[in-house]
Amino acid sequence: MEISQEIRFEPVAVMRSPFEEKFAVPRQSGLVPAAIGEVVFIPPFDDPAMLQGLRGFSHIWLTFVFDRCVGQGWRAKVRPPRLGGNREVGVWASRSPFRPNFLGLSAVRLIEVVSGPPLRLRVSGVDLLDGTPILDIKPYLPYADAITDAVGGFAPAAPASPLPVRFSARAEATLAQIADGTSLRSLISGVLALDPRPAYRRGAEPDRVYGVRLAGRNVRWVVGEAGLQVLDLDPVVPD
Repeated sequence: MEISQEIRFEPVAVMRSPFEEKFAVPRQSGLVPAAIGEVVFIPPFDDPAMLQGLRGFSHIWLTFVFDRCVGQGWRAKVRPPRLGGNREVGVWASRSPFRPNFLGLSAVRLIEVVSGPPLRLRVSGVDLLDGTPILDIKPYLPYADAITDAVGGFAPAAPASPLPVRFSARAEATLAQIADGTSLRSLISGVLALDPRPAYRRGAEPDRVYGVRLAGRNVRWVVGEAGLQVLDLDPVVPD
């Protein structure tokens, strides 16, 4: 069977999220409720009429593009993190970004429809990088989308949060000085508790300092026998 015409997609919105780099982004939506972002509509799709009736839904589906992966090409087999990163499965049996069309699907909680300008949706449980192109938005329908007898293959349940997260005195002082310190604490704790390190590095590494840019902060931490400690979270200095 041949497709007689070329199919093109145009972004309708862009995601604004606290995740500025791939490292430490939750591997599924909803795992970190404190990860709050905004779906900002792009003209001509910023017409308020297109959102009529959406406020009645608690969750929405976002179809998006893994745009940072396009240049690396797609793969027939991938190594899912849930299998330790050392076992291969077919790409159709995964949610890897390295797919033929680089499309992703994410279910997020709809917090608010903001009339703007710009017109946007405030959402939580985000697992998308800042700047991700959004291709489509659909309401989540509990009676159709929540399948009670579904089987999850090699990922039957949500991953545990294996690491207790503590903050150093310096990090605590920084949180106390910023207006959204409580929200930032929840975001950092939720993200780091999932242990974003590669699977082969799981375990105590008291001498290794990790870092990630998150919500405009350079978050640095170590993992020891007592769990994870956030060392500092200085502001990101613009390039």
